[in-house]
Amino acid sequence: MEPVIHLESVTKTYHVGVGVTALDDVDLVVPDGQYVAIMGSSGSGKSTMLNLLGCLDRPSSGKYYLGGDDVSTFSDNQLSEIRNTRLGFVFQSFNLISWMTVTQNIEIPLFYKGVSRSQRHRKSAEMADLVGLGDRLDHRPSQLSGGQMQRVAIARALSNDPMVLLADEPTGNLDTNTGEEIMEVFTELSERGRTILMVTHESYIAAHADRVITLRDGRIESDVMDYKADEHHG
Repeated sequence: MEPVIHLESVTKTYHVGVGVTALDDVDLVVPDGQYVAIMGSSGSGKSTMLNLLGCLDRPSSGKYYLGGDDVSTFSDNQLSEIRNTRLGFVFQSFNLISWMTVTQNIEIPLFYKGVSRSQRHRKSAEMADLVGLGDRLDHRPSQLSGGQMQRVAIARALSNDPMVLLADEPTGNLDTNTGEEIMEVFTELSERGRTILMVTHESYIAAHADRVITLRDGRIESDVMDYKADEHHG
C-alpha cells in the first residue's frame, strides 16, 4: 500500500548570506493512519520539516511524495490546491477569525472548496460535535477558553477531510491540564484512523504518539516505534 508521506533524500538549504542546511538528506515513510510526533531542539529542523510536509515550502533537493504524487515538482497554484484539499493545519496560536462564530470558522476550508452553504453547515456541526463543541456553534473566539479555541481549530482542520493532519506545537499556548485534554482529542482522531504529524518539544506530549522522530542538526537522530508501549512499560 502506498504510504501517505514519503520523503526521499530531502535536503533544504536556506541562503542567508551563507548557506544554512536546515534538513540534510532526510528519508521518511509514514503509512496511512500513523500518529507521528517530531521532536528536536530549536534549530534541529523540525519547523522546516513541517513546512515541507505542509507544502508551504519545497525541498532544495530530493522528492516529497504525498499520497503517491511528487508534490516537490508542483507549481505554487498546485501546492495551494494540495493545502486546501489534502492537508489540515493546527497551529499553536489557533489562528481563528475573531468576528466569526465557531460554525463560520470551521467552515472556512469548505467555503474555499466551493461547498454549498447547507453542506457547510451540516459538516461544521458534525466536526464541532466530534471535538466536543456542539453546544458552542454560535459563540465567537472571545467567548471561548484556550482549550475550546484549539478544539475549533482542530475541527476546522478536519472539515475538508484531509489526508494528513499537521499540528505545530498544538498545546504550546495551553496549561498542562488543558493540553492533556487536547491530546485526548488527537488520540481519539488517531484511533479513528487519522494520519497525524505533530511537532512538539515536550516529551510528555510526544508520548501520546505511536512513533517519535527526533531531529538533530537537520538529520533524523532517532525514530522510535511503539513509543506509547515503551513509555507504558518503562
